[in-house]
Amino acid sequence: RSSRQGADSGDGSPSNAAAETPTGEDFSLSLLDTNLTAEAEAELRSFIAKRLTKGALFEGMGNVATVGLSIPEYKVGCYYCRFQQENLLEMAALESDISAPEYVVCFLGGSEKDTFRLELDKYIQSLKINLDLEKTLETSVNPYLRSWFENAICPIQTVVQLFQEKLAFLLHAALSYTPVEVKNADERTEKDISRFLEAASLQGLVQEGTMTSLCIAMTEEQHKSMIVDCSGPQPQLHNAGSNRFCEDWMRAFVNGAEGGNPFLFRQILENFKLKAIQDINNLKRFIRQAEMNHYALFKCYMFLKNCGSGDILLKIVKVEHAEMPEARNVVTVLEEFMRE
Repeated sequence: RSSRQGADSGDGSPSNAAAETPTGEDFSLSLLDTNLTAEAEAELRSFIAKRLTKGALFEGMGNVATVGLSIPEYKVGCYYCRFQQENLLEMAALESDISAPEYVVCFLGGSEKDTFRLELDKYIQSLKINLDLEKTLETSVNPYLRSWFENAICPIQTVVQLFQEKLAFLLHAALSYTPVEVKNADERTEKDISRFLEAASLQGLVQEGTMTSLCIAMTEEQHKSMIVDCSGPQPQLHNAGSNRFCEDWMRAFVNGAEGGNPFLFRQILENFKLKAIQDINNLKRFIRQAEMNHYALFKCYMFLKNCGSGDILLKIVKVEHAEMPEARNVVTVLEEFMRE
């Protein structure tokens, strides 16, 4: 802003643009780093300046838009986020005469619908926390920004290519909240596996209490922990479980690997989670009906038998219905049927 030494800036985003921003506004834009051509960078800077003028950039919340730049033949999806350094933000709150510098980061790639907004929000949050004035841009910030694609976008694709048909076991662990221990892997591989498990889990899609209870239950069953040994060219898995549902979706991932498009893998993963949630909701509806109707109880059993993921669904509904006596009785009967 005009009263500060610092200025809004970004990776592939705004540069010295005081003359290009609308007159009377209280900010200017300085370039920290970009790998765009000068013409495309100026166009992106103008786009960001307009968004700032309209007050359309909220601190720490990423936005996605399609931007027409002087890049041959196509428009690109642009993720952009305004943020302030965590440590300076705290100082500014304590001392009114201190203003924390503000930054805008932009990442370009794919189309608007293909942009991984949630993953990039986390990526920016990590940058916001770790950004330190004592560290130089060249040695810390720039390398971090330039690795955004492989760190935020590619983990799903990387894990699919690494596990191949063994991916079914990883999908099963993610859905069932089974603890996974990764051994003998380099830091990048371990992080990619962790990111994949987080992305494939139903976190945020099922009740938080259910998720916590499932995590506790699975952690207490130590023999259920899955071990991933990456000492060889192919991961070796121990104590791994799977089911028909996960095996069917594994084939969708493996078939998608031929195209090598990380955005396709993300879409497959979202569809995988959507189908799991639909199955959970269907089972819960059948259970409500089965509390008063024996035929509905039989429908519950047939659904569990045919859906391919009855083992996981039963665990989830058992936790959710733990405090509901009638529903709990239905689940107990279903468990007995499934064991038989």
